[in-house]
Amino acid sequence: MLKIIYRRLVEVLIFVLLITFVSFLFIRMAPGDPVLTILNVDELSVSQDQVEKLREDMGFNDPLIVQYGKWIMDYVQLDFGQSYITNQPVMDVLLAVLPATLELILGSLVVMVVISISLGSLSALYRNTWIDQISRVFSIIGASIPSFWLGLILIDLFAVRLNWFPTMGRDSFISLILPSITLGVAMAGVYVRLIRSSLLDSLGQEFIRAARSRGIPESRIFIAHAFRHSLPPVITVFGVSMGSLIGGVVVVEVLFAYPGIGKLIVDSIRQRDYPLIQGYILIMACIVFIINTIVDISYRYVHPEIRLMGRRNG
Repeated sequence: MLKIIYRRLVEVLIFVLLITFVSFLFIRMAPGDPVLTILNVDELSVSQDQVEKLREDMGFNDPLIVQYGKWIMDYVQLDFGQSYITNQPVMDVLLAVLPATLELILGSLVVMVVISISLGSLSALYRNTWIDQISRVFSIIGASIPSFWLGLILIDLFAVRLNWFPTMGRDSFISLILPSITLGVAMAGVYVRLIRSSLLDSLGQEFIRAARSRGIPESRIFIAHAFRHSLPPVITVFGVSMGSLIGGVVVVEVLFAYPGIGKLIVDSIRQRDYPLIQGYILIMACIVFIINTIVDISYRYVHPEIRLMGRRNG
């Protein structure tokens, strides 16, 4: 396990260095000037000398590689800078809204897991029946519908027409239901088919027939043997799809005006708030690293062959 963590730490350091460098260059090369936003030139009369002085003070006249060097050195010293707009420390701003995003991610994962395991398992157990047909239709629709379109349908039906849920905000647990369903259903479409095919493959293995011949109850065979054997492909896809999950969170938060880190970063991009954008990229990179590390470690517990291989190599 320690070897996995050490290897992942080296990988994440290289990944963070590359992603911060590329994102730094693209952000600086994007149209717009944060100096004009800071000075609020649309509402206030500002001279060109004031604009040039602030640009010089903020180091925007330096070459991009020099700007990146100064920025990365500050990051190494855990100085993440201050927001151009609110003038507050970047990490304070991001950490203040991060819990809302984590709640949404957790809620959507709960919805996805419940739907995927239920429909995928039933579809595999009752192959070529009406349950399997319903599962196939759901997986096709779930994988095809864009999350923003599904969110608009849910808002119109359950918030506007039926008035069961709020249309925006984060006032209570009930505000989390529609955003979680929107993101969870969009993710579940892929996993339903994956769990079904993986379970069908597991149920056809020799060790399943051997377990049945020994008189082991079917429920125990399914849960302890077939389902566990089918998990590695699902876990692999989950680790790879983390980028899509984070992107989906941004879309859903904007759609439902949910005060999370995704909505904050969209506003920051609009206002050219470079420190907040870079801080967001760093936090997302760390979250992806943590989840992928957990995925790697979990292989050792759901796949006996990998655990035995690790012991032999150790």
